[in-house]
Amino acid sequence: MTETGFEKAPARDRRRFPGISSRAYEHPADRSALVALRKLTGFDTVFKALSGLLPERSLRLLFLSDSVRVGETQFPHLYAMLRDACYILDLEKVPQMYVQQDPKPNAMCIGLDEPIIVVTTSLVELLDEEEMRAVVGHEVGHALSGHSVYRTVLLFLTNLALRVAWIPLGNVAITALVAALREWFRKSELSADRAGLLVGQDVHASMRGLMKVAGGNHLHEMNVDAFLAQAEEYESSGDLRDSVLKILNVLPRTHPFTTVRAAELKKWSESRDHQRIMDGHYPRRDEDKDTSVTDSFRQSAAHYADSVRTSKDPLMKLVGDIAGGANDLGGKLRDKFTGAGGGSAAGTGPAAKGGATEQG
Repeated sequence: MTETGFEKAPARDRRRFPGISSRAYEHPADRSALVALRKLTGFDTVFKALSGLLPERSLRLLFLSDSVRVGETQFPHLYAMLRDACYILDLEKVPQMYVQQDPKPNAMCIGLDEPIIVVTTSLVELLDEEEMRAVVGHEVGHALSGHSVYRTVLLFLTNLALRVAWIPLGNVAITALVAALREWFRKSELSADRAGLLVGQDVHASMRGLMKVAGGNHLHEMNVDAFLAQAEEYESSGDLRDSVLKILNVLPRTHPFTTVRAAELKKWSESRDHQRIMDGHYPRRDEDKDTSVTDSFRQSAAHYADSVRTSKDPLMKLVGDIAGGANDLGGKLRDKFTGAGGGSAAGTGPAAKGGATEQG
């Protein structure tokens, strides 16, 4: 392992996953957030209305006229990656892909009828071949999961909310929908990161790409273990006030924080679920129609229960205490917010003092 914490690139002989269903790599939080989104009052009505009004043809014409379409004669290395990603995930129709001039590194998959993948020039210049392969796989994963439809709606509603912000109460309903869409989209990014790993099959390249998005093209100044330690510190440090600030910080974002994505992907790469997929044992698309919605709910509920149980975040630990019927919740809540080290009247010994610390 090198100084930056990465090993050499793997061989180019990568596994393929014929007929793979997006259920194989979708994060449980992605599925449950989408279910919650669809149950939001008025969402179905708004979505059906927007599906007929969204200027998808305008979007396609915009990229066609003011971006570079990836193909055999333009950005051929990206085109080869795109075809390769579709081959590995068995996506029959290769989406159109464009490179757009933009100083901010970014990529997206949008479109209602057919997905369009867009990557910015800054991202292309920032990432090496294997890092870019993971990004292309990430976007193809969005396409396979059908995320592009909701992403397009989110873009439209975000722009609409800005236009009607001056109207009293004009953007209240829109803001609620945007918030719900953002919550789902943040979870969908975790799913797409997994798809990117299935395509690139190089967890170190995926980690490098996320580190570069966070800190620029300075890998010699960065270390993957230290980067992942940031995610651990972010989750576990502070008190309930910090937990609330974390929620407020993430609400306007469409993507999870980069260190959190890296930690989530590293954890999944070492899981039994990932190994089973690599061994060829995964859900197939032709089985999707027989999928039990109840089972999906159970998986999502089990994921959230496990997340609360294992989380080191002060707020999540408090939720776990409440669920477990912990005593003196009022005192715990007061001490968490005030940072007080003293225990309740029930005890003053080491055990009581330890319960008031923030060591996780």
